[in-house]
Amino acid sequence: MPGFSDRDRGRDRGYGGAPRFGGGGGGSRGGPPQGKFGNPGERLRKKHWNMDELPKFEKNFYQEHPDVTRRPPQEVENYLRSKEVTVKGRDCPKPMMKFHEANFPNYVMDVIAKQGWAEPTPIQAQGWPLALSGKDMVGIAQTGSGKTLAYLLPAIVHIQHQPFLEHGDGPICLVLAPTRELAQQVQQVAAEYGRASRLKSVCVYGGAPKGPQIRDLERGVEICIATPGRLIDFLEAGKTNLRRCTYLVLDEADRMLDMGFEPQIRKIVDQIRPDRQTLMWSATWPKEVRQLAEDFLKQYVQINVGALQLSANHNILQIVDVCNDGEKDDKLLRLLEEIMSEKENKTIIFTETKRRCDELTRRMRRDGWPAMGIHGDKSQQERDWVLNEFKYGKAPILIATDVASRGLDVEDVKFVINYDYPNSSEDYIHRIGRTARSQKTGTAYTFFTPNNMKQASDLIAVLREANQAINPKLLQMAEARGGNSYGGETGTRLWLHLQT
Repeated sequence: MPGFSDRDRGRDRGYGGAPRFGGGGGGSRGGPPQGKFGNPGERLRKKHWNMDELPKFEKNFYQEHPDVTRRPPQEVENYLRSKEVTVKGRDCPKPMMKFHEANFPNYVMDVIAKQGWAEPTPIQAQGWPLALSGKDMVGIAQTGSGKTLAYLLPAIVHIQHQPFLEHGDGPICLVLAPTRELAQQVQQVAAEYGRASRLKSVCVYGGAPKGPQIRDLERGVEICIATPGRLIDFLEAGKTNLRRCTYLVLDEADRMLDMGFEPQIRKIVDQIRPDRQTLMWSATWPKEVRQLAEDFLKQYVQINVGALQLSANHNILQIVDVCNDGEKDDKLLRLLEEIMSEKENKTIIFTETKRRCDELTRRMRRDGWPAMGIHGDKSQQERDWVLNEFKYGKAPILIATDVASRGLDVEDVKFVINYDYPNSSEDYIHRIGRTARSQKTGTAYTFFTPNNMKQASDLIAVLREANQAINPKLLQMAEARGGNSYGGETGTRLWLHLQT
């Protein structure tokens, strides 16, 4: 796989349930295979910090705006309730409901003004005062909720209050992200707002030449957005350091853990001074992410936007088609004929394996459909090109593995089709979350087969929470399973028995 490092990619999902296809082996949790690349970060030694010798730095820059101070507690309570914001932790500042209440520098406000937004998103409204006050925080919100600006704008304020970089200094702000796509999106936002504030940023990820990334790091950058594997490569090689890092962001922490990056994240954090400010962002709050927060954050405040239980965006119409594997292709073609007759028809089709993604892409292109495929074994150049063609509507059908289920920020996706049902409800929610972004609406179609029987109850819970109609066959399947782990041939026989 020239030009692409397994350790940066995390692996396409293929574990659990069905056998893994599409090459690549390795790892029960999707992490980098051991042996082939050795143990990433094994040459990095945990730093033992002497806090008395470290230069002091400031991290609390928050001054509450008079409008926020005057706001009655009842009004604040009503706002938080209406936006489904819950806060857990001590001394959390009030939310700011208008952009001017953030007191960002004029050059930042000018960029915000050009966007034409009416008001901050809920995660920004509560996240900005918290981040600006220097506190450690956890933000739990759906993708597309505005979290990138929730941590980047306070980062700019933080950096502007630190001493200038000197030759040989590493970044002041480090953002760790699970995929190159997400890292590149964060970099675009950082570049847009950084230009106004004269801050330099670099995006560091595998699958691209190291030379230009190293040159940018060596010239000096205030903001580094990185996937864990490539950053560890550079730290081990002495191409950068984290001595000056005082503002650490872990973006999509649940996804990074799910891709097997926990050991790399821990090695990286060991290189950063312990009195840093740490902000962790996640779409879900499983016990693994909670443990990471306990280990890395101090007296943190947790913000939760949306329902506390696992929930899907209510602007998405969810349709579940219970069928057999052999019926999927015909159903897909009939569905696409309907979709492509619509004016807005941008569609993502998710498959579970790289092999299935390639096969489906070849078959559809052969039959004249404007489809393109993307998965972890594609080169960086090809992935960028395919995403560009999809983003600008030249190829309105994108077939993808879970490499695109998060971090793929295309505003006008109208349809998501789960050709293969994913391994978990979390992945289902992130996949369908590619549509209905920024308050838009969308539709998600899902093919659900007897092999997915063990997921039926979880899917029903997600559908119920979002007030969706539930296919009676799905209810039948959940009842038939009744606590037994039927799947494969046994599940198929049971399903056929139910049908007759």
